[in-house]
Amino acid sequence: MSDTNRVAGDELRQFCERIERLEAEKQYAAECQKEVYAESKGRGYDTAVLRKVIARRKRDRDDLANETATLEMYEDALGARPMPRGDYAELVKMRENGGAN
Repeated sequence: MSDTNRVAGDELRQFCERIERLEAEKQYAAECQKEVYAESKGRGYDTAVLRKVIARRKRDRDDLANETATLEMYEDALGARPMPRGDYAELVKMRENGGAN
């Protein structure tokens, strides 16, 4: 084997090993995230909503505001706007009372 092939092979092996280590770290991080979501669910949090909150926190504020405005405009056009945020407390009360007001 020539020195060029050996050097290229050594370098390639190093790249592969680095990528494999990163893959293992990524898998470990995913397992840790699952544990945190399970813990939050056990404490009564809605994990689907928690995932949305986390996704929204990653986004640029201006992009998020533009998307929200467009979403509201589309919902208005369809007559499908959800209840105002102020009515959330009443919804929670209704749920706690088994749907009765």
